[in-house]
Amino acid sequence: MSADGSRFDPLVVVELTSDTKEEAISWLLSRIRDTQQNGGRPIQLEQLGPGVSAQEKENPNLFLVGATRQRLLSGAEDLGLFKEFHDGSMRGFTCANKHNFKDFQDGDSFLSMAECQYIIKHELDTLRARDETHVPGHQQVKLYPGKSIIRRLLSKGILIQVFPLHQKEELKRLSFSWYQKVKLSFQPLDDIRHYYGEGQALYFGFLEYFTFALVPMALIGVPYYLFDWEDYDKYVLLAAFNLVWCTVILELWKRCSASLAYRWGTLSRKKAFEEPRPGFHGVLGFNPVTGREEPLYPNTKRQLRVYLVSLPFVLLCLYLSLYIMMIYFLMEGWVLSVHDEEPTFWTGILCFIPSVIYAVVIEVMNLIYRYAAEFLTEWENHRLESSYQNHLVLKVLVFNFFNCFASLFYIAFVMHDMVMLRQSLATLLITSQILNQFMEAFLPFWLQRRRNKKMIRKVQIRKTLEDKELPLADQVRLEADMSTYLGTFDDYLELFLLFGYVSLFSCVYPLAAVLVVLNNITEVYSDAFKMCRVFKRPFSDPAANIGVWQLAFEAMSVIAVVTNCSLIGMSPQVKAYFPESDMQLILWTVAVEHGLLAFKFILTFLIPDVPKHIQINLSRLEFESLEALKKKVKPEHFAEDRWRALC
Repeated sequence: MSADGSRFDPLVVVELTSDTKEEAISWLLSRIRDTQQNGGRPIQLEQLGPGVSAQEKENPNLFLVGATRQRLLSGAEDLGLFKEFHDGSMRGFTCANKHNFKDFQDGDSFLSMAECQYIIKHELDTLRARDETHVPGHQQVKLYPGKSIIRRLLSKGILIQVFPLHQKEELKRLSFSWYQKVKLSFQPLDDIRHYYGEGQALYFGFLEYFTFALVPMALIGVPYYLFDWEDYDKYVLLAAFNLVWCTVILELWKRCSASLAYRWGTLSRKKAFEEPRPGFHGVLGFNPVTGREEPLYPNTKRQLRVYLVSLPFVLLCLYLSLYIMMIYFLMEGWVLSVHDEEPTFWTGILCFIPSVIYAVVIEVMNLIYRYAAEFLTEWENHRLESSYQNHLVLKVLVFNFFNCFASLFYIAFVMHDMVMLRQSLATLLITSQILNQFMEAFLPFWLQRRRNKKMIRKVQIRKTLEDKELPLADQVRLEADMSTYLGTFDDYLELFLLFGYVSLFSCVYPLAAVLVVLNNITEVYSDAFKMCRVFKRPFSDPAANIGVWQLAFEAMSVIAVVTNCSLIGMSPQVKAYFPESDMQLILWTVAVEHGLLAFKFILTFLIPDVPKHIQINLSRLEFESLEALKKKVKPEHFAEDRWRALC
């Protein structure tokens, strides 16, 4: 029970540093509990008590945050959450019209737990300073009217973290239906969305869709591999199929994504106004849009940092990647010369060593570059999180694409060695999959077990998690020590690179699609396990699509058209039609490639991004909204005209 006697269900945890001043804690709690008229957020807040396994060094500054049902419903209206109406359409929720929404009852099941926690997060993020000049007890932490208090505390290190709590019973049910039993069926996307939110559900939906879309490529690729067509001129048909496949699946995914987003109420939801990032800094000034005082940073200075520092650094990294690639080819040439001089079983094994080493070096370089890209993007000082993410994605994609595929392009179009291309592609693909599985599944689980070793001894968590209910205080402290889930960035990046391996060069190694299918199946289970057992529960991300990654995959499909047309033009079958002139062959290849690109873009327009019935529902909702607005405006105009007549 909360202080006012109402039921208290903890949803979110707020952790401050152990050395936070008492006056700062009292001020923060009073500001949160203050009335809405005074800029507060009337949500429930309680300090966490010591657990069964309490230790002297435990941080006492952990607070549980909840809210009454009425407050959550008001927050849903403020955020513009879409829920299912009684006629089956998706509409923005309003408290005045709440009984017309489907499944609205006196219980607490109308809003999902992910939505409730997202509302709490929004309430905390919009808690703003009034006339305070600094945080009490921390003179160095400056404030100004309108500044988000939570964001300032995070950026200054006073607030360690804010995270949503797991719900043990709901998590058990989701785990059982998701990954605890091996089955040939679809993932429970609606349950994932209910527990983790739309962003996570869309990722797993895309992973599932991509896996099924690979099945035709895998079924066609197996006979090619089993017949062992070593002359490689038979890959023309597979390359032609590849051209159509990589275009169609992306267009159909847009429709699938729109259907899921409409069903979950995010397709037509208006995007919330973006607040400045916690790490954004600058000279205080007035935002002309909000009228609030906030840091301002000249866009010219940011562009100078991007083009005079970040861009040269990226180019330098690309050059370094190219240099390491040439070292790999020198190693490969030396190994082949040793094998040619005295071919044995061991020299045959030795032929694969340079490719394996190079694949490991690629993964290490990608990891190091990722940290450098994050540092540079942070240093560029982007005001909005969306701008920060777009610049980070661009940096990482350019380097990862060049680092992973440059050697394959060199082998295919400079060396013209299809045998070596097949061997290199297979080695890179298999090695990268093994490393990814180790880094993403086994390593986080092992680190988490080490981190929880002391807690396991004291409260026997292994047994408790499976059989008994863990005391709330111990559960909160256990989850506070879990690794933080950093979002779907790395997951989408991995799928992007796998899509590249399949769409660019799988015609010369037909088993590529089969290997990616097997990888994706294990990826579903390992990612599900990590979400449920290794990481803290992330806040919901009300996404309507996969965002900038859709553009990344489409750009890869355009490159795939060019690559496959070039491979077809290099095949002996096609060269036989142009025995006298290489220039004619090049011109015909370029013409076909341009024609296929034109066909690809025509296909993009022919296949609507949103299914027809959803378009009709959205148009009907827009029409009804306009009609309701007209009815609201007419009485006001009538009263005004009548007043004028009387005058």
